[in-house]
Amino acid sequence: MILKIFLLLYRVAWVFLLPLYIAYIMWRSRRDPLYSQYISERFAIYKKPMPKDAIWLHAVSLGETRSASALITRLLSRGDKIIVTNFTPTGRRAAEQLFAPEIASGQMAVVWVPFDMMWTYNRFLRACRPRIGLTLEVEVWPSMVFATKYAGVPLYMCNGQYASQSLARDSRGLRLRQRVMREMTGIFVKSSSHAERFFQIGLSNVTVTGELRFDQSIPQDQIDMAAQFQKTSLGAWQEVIVIASGVESEEDLYINLIQKVRATAKLEGRQPPFFVYVPRAPERFSILANKFTIAGIEYIRRSQYTSSDFYLDQPLFSSSPAIFLGDSLGEMFFYLSLSDRVVVGGGFTPRGAHNIIEPLTLGKPVLTGPFIRPIEYPFVEAEAAGIATKVEYIEELVVALSAPLKAIELQIEAFLKAHSGADIRTLLAIDIALREATKSKSKII
Repeated sequence: MILKIFLLLYRVAWVFLLPLYIAYIMWRSRRDPLYSQYISERFAIYKKPMPKDAIWLHAVSLGETRSASALITRLLSRGDKIIVTNFTPTGRRAAEQLFAPEIASGQMAVVWVPFDMMWTYNRFLRACRPRIGLTLEVEVWPSMVFATKYAGVPLYMCNGQYASQSLARDSRGLRLRQRVMREMTGIFVKSSSHAERFFQIGLSNVTVTGELRFDQSIPQDQIDMAAQFQKTSLGAWQEVIVIASGVESEEDLYINLIQKVRATAKLEGRQPPFFVYVPRAPERFSILANKFTIAGIEYIRRSQYTSSDFYLDQPLFSSSPAIFLGDSLGEMFFYLSLSDRVVVGGGFTPRGAHNIIEPLTLGKPVLTGPFIRPIEYPFVEAEAAGIATKVEYIEELVVALSAPLKAIELQIEAFLKAHSGADIRTLLAIDIALREATKSKSKII
């Protein structure tokens, strides 16, 4: 009864929320015009026919799209049709770039996820008739869940996780989010600890498949570009520290960090490290550059150079800047490849640190702040393996980055080996789910 009342109120709320949601998208489009393009897709109205009987994956943004890339590649290679829905332009661009040939051939489609209303999802499901739906990470939307259930389309959370803080929060009051999750067909989870949390709230169809990000493809062109850039322009520095996915509220902290780490090195008679700073959001590129200028920190911007410039057999820098500002999109592996160690952003904000897997896959040790809720797995395991470090305060991070580097390549290699293979396990879980769905339909008939 509680869930029925909630769903009724939720549908009514969308009458008022829809104009606000559209206004939000138009506001975001001022910074990224792609937000407002193909707006009809958000109402499940498509100009081109959608692939039928496809496997549908919902990857809200860039991180989820990348994490699913190895799984999508395996599905495509065996002939499956794929539909990917995104909410953000970064996620959509990544999917379109990674799978351009398959999209051109009609084997795959990339579209906006519909607004979370029953009628838009009904249109979406009629347009593509997916065999199964996989919603990446923690995406749980009421209309998505119930529209697929009523249409007889099995919907699984894929690469799922349930952080301990989220479980505690959702377990209070009416437990509406947990009630909605229990209506999903099942969950493919990252780890046994996450599985236990889903079991606690009454879900029984839970399969541990592992973390898909460990199997994502690494763009070799970015690795090659980084190697050449290091050879021609970074050879003068003994150490490079990358601050990856720094968020707005951390910017002043990290500027202070850079100044203190460099000052400490000078006091100790060492060469100061070279910093690469990659903001999380593109709208922060110019703002951060202005902050560096105000702080009196010399910097250069990635956008000052074309990719071909990095292959020149001569140094690009006419001076010795302190920071290389990564003001480009889709080149994180390039920036990470330059590093000796990586500070992952978000860890000094309550929303929590961003993904640590990309630097680990490149053999780079990771540091972050105290808030690790979104990456509880695999951070806890990586910390136990001695390849990731959590600090409580920025002063501790200064000390950690001023300490000599430790040789932990073998530990990272062993950790990656132990945690890879999620794409294959997820593929097997999908096939089992599809067989179960076929059996259920045959019984009804």
